[in-house]
Amino acid sequence: MVKSTSIAQEITNTIQKTIGVESAVLHEPEFSGNEWKYLKECLDSGFVSSVGKFVDRFEKELSDYTGSKYAVAVVNGTSALHIALKLVGVEAGDEVILPSLSFVATANAITYAGGIPHFADSESKHLGLDPFALRDYLKTASEIKNGKCINKFSGNVIRAIVPMHTFGHPVMLDELISVAHDYRLSLVEDSAESLGSLYSGKHTGTFGAMGILSFNGNKTITTGGGGAILTQDENFAKLAKHLTTTAKIPHRYEYVHDQIGYNYRMPNLNAALGCAQLEQLPNFLESKRILFEKYKSNFQKLKGIQIVSEPERCKSNYWLQTILIDKEVEHMRDEILNVTNDNGVMTRPCWRLLHTLAPFLKSPKMDLPIATSLEARLINIPSSPKLIGSEI
Repeated sequence: MVKSTSIAQEITNTIQKTIGVESAVLHEPEFSGNEWKYLKECLDSGFVSSVGKFVDRFEKELSDYTGSKYAVAVVNGTSALHIALKLVGVEAGDEVILPSLSFVATANAITYAGGIPHFADSESKHLGLDPFALRDYLKTASEIKNGKCINKFSGNVIRAIVPMHTFGHPVMLDELISVAHDYRLSLVEDSAESLGSLYSGKHTGTFGAMGILSFNGNKTITTGGGGAILTQDENFAKLAKHLTTTAKIPHRYEYVHDQIGYNYRMPNLNAALGCAQLEQLPNFLESKRILFEKYKSNFQKLKGIQIVSEPERCKSNYWLQTILIDKEVEHMRDEILNVTNDNGVMTRPCWRLLHTLAPFLKSPKMDLPIATSLEARLINIPSSPKLIGSEI
């Protein structure tokens, strides 16, 4: 039997060989375009907060890039999801289906809207919600009454479903849209990680009633902190803009607010950074794809390890490169994490399953065998586009 330290060292060596350096962080931003120029323009103009030309420009360019009719820039992806859930009608006591294999922000946003996270299983190729397991579950756990999906056990309305595109790999959207339709669920895409990812040639975040993006410092492009709401619905877009600007009725000097709003506006400084980053996005995506191909070639030589690749019908942005260790060696995961990090190669496990976290222990859930297996076997490895350097 091969010792865990041997496998861990082989993985470390493979990563170092692929990236051409001995140490690397998981994902870091790259500022090699007009970032300084646009930020200086903000400073020179004095428009550094929520008013300024770069906010409008960033929203327009996001809309053009993703194919969404409307984009509303906000302070982060969590606030974007919060507002999107409110707009599709999530109310206090409503349940919202989401994968247990997700970042905690997905569940947090549901609770901000007054909802109750209802955890569902994932499938192994897309790493996202399993539409077939979910349909089977809803057949027995829910019923349609007066046009609403009702949880038979809690009596609560199941209002929406939030698929999350894990590490940038699109979920099985056609099948999930079918489930949402049959069970009267609004579909809101958590596309925080998937800017640049396509499903059947269409950008993620544009399939449901609404979608959201994140531009945190570790994302494919960054605005420092920031997010966006995507929608094809003009009324949703107008209301999203209104609610995220404290629900203030436009007036040149009066302060009148017609409902509870939120100070979720993206500052002009952040939007300026985003505009510069968007200009470089095609190169970032190409670098990430080249990095994936190099990892794929080198990891093929290791037994018990596979690199996660884009599923059928999908074009992934490869936000985070990910390896999946075989079940026979999953007990070696922590050893792999320790050895790689001790050697300067930053690796991370995937998130703790959300239903196991203290705030969500009493939340409803289906059986989660695949998510449980994936949690034990997924490891993220260095993924920055700058690791490719001048190869493109």
